[in-house]
Amino acid sequence: MATRILVIEDNPASMELARYVLEAFGYTVIAAIDGETGLELARAEPPDLVICDLELPGIDGIEVAKQLKAQPALAPVPLVAVTAFAMVGDRERLLSAGFDGYISKPLDPQTFVPQIAAFINSPAPAPRHLDLSAAAQADPARPERARALVLDDSRANRELFTSLLEPHGIAVVPVARIAEALASIEKLRPDLIISDVHIGKERGLDFFMQIKARPDTAGIPFVFITSTALHVTDRLRALTSRADRFLVRPIDGARLLAEIEACLLLRTES
Repeated sequence: MATRILVIEDNPASMELARYVLEAFGYTVIAAIDGETGLELARAEPPDLVICDLELPGIDGIEVAKQLKAQPALAPVPLVAVTAFAMVGDRERLLSAGFDGYISKPLDPQTFVPQIAAFINSPAPAPRHLDLSAAAQADPARPERARALVLDDSRANRELFTSLLEPHGIAVVPVARIAEALASIEKLRPDLIISDVHIGKERGLDFFMQIKARPDTAGIPFVFITSTALHVTDRLRALTSRADRFLVRPIDGARLLAEIEACLLLRTES
């Protein structure tokens, strides 16, 4: 049975990022947008771990911790605070309130899962992916029909795209930096480009503008995908600049594949 993690977080961007990363590694996520709901969900079925923001509407994270630890059935459950305001003395204050530790915001997808795994005394699981070798043996004649360049600084995200697309005949060229992406495009003309909005300290929109400024690459369908750039102005800026899609994680694999297939069809028809 998958490890069940209750995430109590009122910020939509933080919730979506946490959910996306945890589910990618096989955890089951139960979501609550305030402390009262989180307490109700925990009492209904104790989770294996609770991740709780400190700044919540209604009762705050400190009160949530006190109530959880006051109940015998929930007291043993590891409780982790997430906060953007970690200061000197906060660790002692949080531990005295009942938290077993804390993680600072913004969450780093590269370190988040190992940090969480440490609280439940288990190795960090590998991200979920299809067994590509088994898929190849099951259907060795499946041809490569398209090539997608995936620009994302998260190795887990790149592996997820590879797992999703390659069994469907879409070869993935995974890169982590804009310079790598540009070099790959020179060598291997992709049929589709998929880019995160925030790539470390680089911006996907800068990469997008470089692609669209060149006559030889301007026609390649371009898909933005993000866990953090959720403001409506980000979406409008990308779409009005002629991006073909602006997708927000978490996204169902079937829907993501359908969006990518639609973009490839546009490429074929153009």
